[in-house]
Amino acid sequence: MGRPRTPLLDRERITATALQLVDETGDFSVPQIARRLGVQTGSVYHHVDGRDGIVELLRERVSAAIDTATLDLTPWDKAIEAWARSYRAAFAAHPRTIPLLMTSPVRAPRVLAQYERAVSLLLNAGFGRAVVMPLIVALDNLVLGSALDLAAPEAMWELTDRIPTPHLAEALAAVGEGRADSAFEVGLTAFMNHARALRDADSH
Repeated sequence: MGRPRTPLLDRERITATALQLVDETGDFSVPQIARRLGVQTGSVYHHVDGRDGIVELLRERVSAAIDTATLDLTPWDKAIEAWARSYRAAFAAHPRTIPLLMTSPVRAPRVLAQYERAVSLLLNAGFGRAVVMPLIVALDNLVLGSALDLAAPEAMWELTDRIPTPHLAEALAAVGEGRADSAFEVGLTAFMNHARALRDADSH
């Protein structure tokens, strides 16, 4: 018999299967991936650097949906804001990957390259070196927290008669739909205003 035209196993299929498992259950294991692909567990290890390697492949896969052209926009604040929105949309499509990715170091080359561009953008805009990483980590926290919030139920507070919460009830009724989007706009506006103030302070 000739070799199959499509290989049974490659990094692309392993990553797609891991992402499918995480989307469904919030986690994955190498034996689960092997079972889904109909191969031996050892065969999976021939293609990837263990579980950590698969986590980084997942990071690259989800991050590939971020529009990095946003980082070429001018001025700098327009670029950062557009990048944040694209970043949020990419992770909102796969929110269950977030806890997995936030608890392991970033090693994926393409993702590191994206952070390098973001850091360069802020340095070139006049930010001091000491404030760049706190800003980027704060933006990470805002974006990823909001992407998780998009996956949460629209009604996150279940009010009962046992505990009187009239002000909470009124505030919830006033929000209407799109609670997560409204909250993201508040956070992003506050972040951008703080970043502009920091840059102004650094440039004086």
